[in-house]
Amino acid sequence: MFAKNINDYTMKFSLTTLFLFFFSMLLFIGCKDDDSDSVNDPTAENKKSLGTSAEDILSNDIYNSLTLEFVYANGFGPTEETKLAITSFLNERATKPNGIIIKETVIETPTGAPFDIDEVKEIEENNRTAFTTDDDLAVYVFFSNGNSNKDTDKTVTLGSAYLNTSIVIYKKTLQDLIDNNQGSDLTTLEITTLQHEFGHILGLVNITDDDIHPENHEDTDNSRHCVIEDCLMYFQATNTGRREVARFLQGRATVPELDPLCIADLQAKGGK
Repeated sequence: MFAKNINDYTMKFSLTTLFLFFFSMLLFIGCKDDDSDSVNDPTAENKKSLGTSAEDILSNDIYNSLTLEFVYANGFGPTEETKLAITSFLNERATKPNGIIIKETVIETPTGAPFDIDEVKEIEENNRTAFTTDDDLAVYVFFSNGNSNKDTDKTVTLGSAYLNTSIVIYKKTLQDLIDNNQGSDLTTLEITTLQHEFGHILGLVNITDDDIHPENHEDTDNSRHCVIEDCLMYFQATNTGRREVARFLQGRATVPELDPLCIADLQAKGGK
């Protein structure tokens, strides 16, 4: 009887050990597959949802440098002032000890405008060359030679942030607006649009539902934008009626700044 009990215990122990062994092997294989997918897709870190890389951009916990890749066809690139302004804007809010690097990629003129967002993504897929690697985080900005397909006779879209590190600036639309509003400044409009869309990349306003005071900050009528009219993140900064854009352009010589609530939210995400 005693021997039988020993054999039963031994059998149970062996089955348990065997089960744990195979379960561990499955876990190991699963992890290997995940790692393999990550290695096989070096673009994976740049294909996440909007706002999810805000802390990585703002802090140096993981990434010590930031690469901005400006992609455009001839005649549609950013102004020199825009490049200086976005670098200053980011240095003011983000900690990147190894600096902010601007890379410019000139491409063949994309066809098929006006573009919908899927076409914008396809242009990125075909032309983006800078991706997040090691301790450098990369952000892609396409200065479009075409308008947005969402434009109407009354409204225009100046830019859009559509992934965690992806922005489109409708440079053709900016140029058209300036042509129709003589005396206005293209650079001021371009800087405003780029910084506004970068604000969305940084999680403003309440993009990932983690702002520290969403109740009195986010515009309930225009979600993901600020309620303060003079703020950079006010909704009319980049998606608005043509008349409102015209009024914005008239007499404006400076780019709107972030209001204190926006700055506090960026600081809560690791910014300065």
